[in-house]
Amino acid sequence: NRLCYPFTRTICVNFEETAQYLPTGKVVVTGSPLRQGLREGDATRGRRFLKVGAADPLLLVFGGSLGATTINRCIRSVLGALCERFVVIHMTGKGNIEPTLASNRYLQFEYLGAGFGDVLAAADVVVSRAGANAVYELLALRKLHILVPLPLSASRGDQIDNARVFAARGMSRVIAQENLTGETLVRALDEAVAERAAIEARLADFTVPD
Repeated sequence: NRLCYPFTRTICVNFEETAQYLPTGKVVVTGSPLRQGLREGDATRGRRFLKVGAADPLLLVFGGSLGATTINRCIRSVLGALCERFVVIHMTGKGNIEPTLASNRYLQFEYLGAGFGDVLAAADVVVSRAGANAVYELLALRKLHILVPLPLSASRGDQIDNARVFAARGMSRVIAQENLTGETLVRALDEAVAERAAIEARLADFTVPD
């Protein structure tokens, strides 16, 4: 709230790019505090929890704490193609599990609490919304990812801005929700995996403040 700025001594932000929109001299780029469960996530423990082998590539999909109907629908429209490439770990949101689709290549959870850090550590590639904290966590943990930001019709546009900034830096692949189809998702995943080395090199340059 800009009315508060004159009375504020310090404004802490996740990303350097945010500083240009705030009063000069008041901004400190602190990043976002990472939960202990994320900082100490263990890939081996995550795979053990999921009961998947060490060689199986894992795709983790989540759309926020309540899930994301559009992402859920898209994933399920090309589930066969995805499961040929990955074991798909899908955080669906409450009430969105489809028991008839369950298999050892498609694992569904409404929500993951304490075990989420281990599962995220185990994931080879992630599909996520583009909220500031979600993006920061993916960048800080150097995870290969595809962002599907909330559209303007459902948000103030901040997720679109987050995604645009890090797509421009070559760290994020982005699919606008209006362009999200099974075909565009599979293509984006294939391209990201093919370019993993280059993307991970750029992710390694992301500064994680203390």
